[in-house]
Amino acid sequence: MANFSKPDVPQFSVDVYQNEYLPEGGHQVDAVVTVTATGGGTIGSAVTAPHLYSTGQGPSAAVAIMVDCSGSMDYPPDKMRNARDATAAAIDTLRDGVHFAVIGGTHVAREVYPGDGHLAVADATTRGQAKQALRRLGAGGGTAIGTWLRLADRLLSSADVAIRHGILLTDGRNEHESPQDLKAALDACAGRFTCDARGVGTDWEVKEVTGIASALLGTADIVADPAALTADFTQMMETAMGKEVADVALRLWTPAGAVVRFVKQVAPSVEDLTERRTEAGPRAGDYPTGSWGDESRDYHVCVQVPPADLGQEMLAARVSLVVPQPDGTVQNLGAQGLVRAVWTDDVAASTSINPQVAHYTGQAELARAIQQGLDLRKAGDIDGATAKLGRAVQLAGASGNADTAKLLAKVVDVVDAATGTVRLKTKVAEADEMTLETRSTKTVRVKK
Repeated sequence: MANFSKPDVPQFSVDVYQNEYLPEGGHQVDAVVTVTATGGGTIGSAVTAPHLYSTGQGPSAAVAIMVDCSGSMDYPPDKMRNARDATAAAIDTLRDGVHFAVIGGTHVAREVYPGDGHLAVADATTRGQAKQALRRLGAGGGTAIGTWLRLADRLLSSADVAIRHGILLTDGRNEHESPQDLKAALDACAGRFTCDARGVGTDWEVKEVTGIASALLGTADIVADPAALTADFTQMMETAMGKEVADVALRLWTPAGAVVRFVKQVAPSVEDLTERRTEAGPRAGDYPTGSWGDESRDYHVCVQVPPADLGQEMLAARVSLVVPQPDGTVQNLGAQGLVRAVWTDDVAASTSINPQVAHYTGQAELARAIQQGLDLRKAGDIDGATAKLGRAVQLAGASGNADTAKLLAKVVDVVDAATGTVRLKTKVAEADEMTLETRSTKTVRVKK
């Protein structure tokens, strides 16, 4: 029997931050759950199957790179060249043994490499062949992103691997298919692979690109200058190569009478997972979190519990982490956290807000204020936009979100950050406005 070099199993931990004390009649419990994966070389989605380790360097993976080849990629001419160079750099970042493909996207999806309906396996030869094939990429045609995603799904599903990931680059709006067609493609691909999406230049639609990343549990960003694509693609691929655990779900069990009001990822970005719940047995539900490497994320969990008498205590929720197995079962990753509720007549205890909960409630409000403010600005509602963006400046300053504060300062003139007093700038670079909108959900960790 062949010997397989199997990486160390990672350690997952769950920490719960909350004020468990409720006043008489209180029924809402809020907690921030910090999930951390450490140790490197972690397990894949079938943790005991050695065939999932194509090399001794990590779990097997498959990556599909989707490159916009529509006609607008020729304007300016260096945009297509930068896209080719960035894709080549991403291919160079693939570790040996990773399955991969390159897709050219227009109003149809075309296999650029390897081109036989399957995936190539990364080594020196296939990397060279793929980069040779990139030289034939040219611009022409429309944009139908749903077709790109469906082809990526077919190719990625052809390999028996632990991690499936896509990288998507577009420079324009999805004009050659209906929004319903794109949504249907995203619904079909959700849970099958994760995907990072990037908009290059300023002629694309922010809500389309961020919607793709959100649906497929990836990241979204703007690359305003095509010359920055190579660095961005390299970093994205390095991050993808660091993912070692696929399809991790946050499992929430609640007792009889308790109801989960919401589950939101709140760091490193805000992502509402509430509607993505799948039932997992009596009073339990799973919330997808995608693929993990060595990293830490925070989740805001809100549970409504039936009121109890003073002095009573109950378990409001039990949080665990699970990974689906090929036979339909799940593996529990061994980490667990408890969310508690204790009823008290101590006013100081019951009215105290946990710092983590307060911080992330503010970060979620910050993201909403930016998005609403920019929408009002586009609609011509100057007073409404000023109020919302002023509130965003106030929240960014109070929470120490310096990056967002800098982006806001390119859209408004800040008179007084502490009070949220601002004036809308009369002239705003389109790239600055799009950058603020795209990155509005990025958060900072609470100061411990």
